[in-house]
Amino acid sequence: MLWIKALHVLFVISWFAGLFYLPRILVNLAMENDAMTTARLLLMARKLYRFSTILMVPAVLLGTYLWLGYGIGKGPGNGWMHVKLLCVILLIGYHHACSRLLKKFEQRRNQRSHVWFRWFNEVPVVLLLIVLILVIVKPF
Repeated sequence: MLWIKALHVLFVISWFAGLFYLPRILVNLAMENDAMTTARLLLMARKLYRFSTILMVPAVLLGTYLWLGYGIGKGPGNGWMHVKLLCVILLIGYHHACSRLLKKFEQRRNQRSHVWFRWFNEVPVVLLLIVLILVIVKPF
């Protein structure tokens, strides 16, 4: 089980690298006016999104295996796991929201400012902080 846990943590870290960097590319796209630079940023964002999706799948599958195999979060005193699972669902939604925003840039239909994307960029940081506190401290 420890090997599964180690792989889960590895894939989560790798997935988060994409969740941290992809919105940063979107910030730059929102500020960019040069067609060549925009094309390069779009290419980078598409490739990063695909790669991040590939990393997200085993992270979620291994986490599900641990949850079901260990029985983590079942029984009294494990409310932290329910909140963690909610955060994971929100992170998966965030991942897919990045895809929708990227498609708007590809279609030249973005209507949001770079300031909005800077705030959007902070969402995975906050969710990661919540998940880490829940998993390590287990406050409830």
